[in-house]
Amino acid sequence: MQEYRSLTLVILAIFAVTLLGAFYSPTFTEQKDYLELFFLFGAVLFIVSVLAIFASLGFSSFALYIAVFLAAVLSLYGLWGVVIVIGISYLTWGMMFTMEVILYDTGVVSAKEWFLTRYTYKTFKIEFYAFYPLMILMYILLEILPNLLHKESMVSFSPSRVLKDMKSLLV
Repeated sequence: MQEYRSLTLVILAIFAVTLLGAFYSPTFTEQKDYLELFFLFGAVLFIVSVLAIFASLGFSSFALYIAVFLAAVLSLYGLWGVVIVIGISYLTWGMMFTMEVILYDTGVVSAKEWFLTRYTYKTFKIEFYAFYPLMILMYILLEILPNLLHKESMVSFSPSRVLKDMKSLLV
């Protein structure tokens, strides 16, 4: 519970500092820039929190949600807003999926249950290929880089082995 309090305090501090910057800025242009930053932080926080909620509940209605949300973002912020939302959604959802795949490959039981409750083999395979670059990047950051820097032991990760195991698990 302590980490949630810390996270909440950091988020509130970011918003408070941004609003203080807007309030104490000497020119109107700087005030406008700080207020735009404040609203951008709010939008990013909203997107990440909604993705976390959908990840915990399941992604069955996610396609409908994201289509309506992207239409609203397109009308409010234009094409760059849509690109940012898609990028943040891909990274957030992909990192959650990737972490669960790596946890499954290392033998964590809760990761196996997570896949059993949320995926069929067909949906897993689609997301597996969609987030393949993130899986490789996460493996490099979590295993190879610490091994190079601190000479820690490395856990082997084989995406093809995971795909084959999931075929027998989810079919």
